[in-house]
Amino acid sequence: MKPRHVAIIMDGNGRWAQARGLPRSHGHRVGQEAVRRTVTCAAEEGIPYITLYSFSEENWQRPPEEIEALMALLTEALTSETDWMCQNGIRLNVIGATHKFAQSVQQSLNDAITATAGGNRLTLTLALSYGGRQEILHAVETLLAETKNAALTQDFFAQHLFTKDLPDPDIILRTGGEYRLSNFLLWQSAYSELIFMDVLWPDFAAEHFQEALSLFARRQRRYGGVVDKTEAAL
Repeated sequence: MKPRHVAIIMDGNGRWAQARGLPRSHGHRVGQEAVRRTVTCAAEEGIPYITLYSFSEENWQRPPEEIEALMALLTEALTSETDWMCQNGIRLNVIGATHKFAQSVQQSLNDAITATAGGNRLTLTLALSYGGRQEILHAVETLLAETKNAALTQDFFAQHLFTKDLPDPDIILRTGGEYRLSNFLLWQSAYSELIFMDVLWPDFAAEHFQEALSLFARRQRRYGGVVDKTEAAL
């Protein structure tokens, strides 16, 4: 059994760079190479959705020079990778409070989203200026403003989240040796399989992704009850 949706907390760029006496920004740049490796592997495995925790709401608290370097890297990557995404059937999607970004960054995002809109092989979602608690509060505010008498169900609530067009992640994978979700997809991860790896993100390779898929295939997904019917049939 393969997952439909893999969501990744890409942790360890800064530590990777510092261990080598390099600026943290260099770790982020090398981490971009791991992004391409991972997306390529996911596409080859036929996984239709992958979401990357690229810049959290809390990341705005980092030093201004690091934020500036991250924004420059994001813009550069969008420019350099758009043709590759188009050629490989990858559609770019973004969730989060991207209105906080400079207009130039927003324009780069919009251009890449438009250019890759026809991709039907894999949807790559970048979580940018994203926070799970903030997303839930945004959904509540929207519901309060738009509805009065509608019955509030989980499905109805989920349609007001940033991820309304995505299935919930089957896997939440975190690199870097930490064991927490860090405000990532809190509602959506209710029944996700959690996988933590000690490898720092810049060193994340295809074999690590394959290892995560193997771990997932061996797990039984009961959802609080019986084993998942698809898995029970294997």
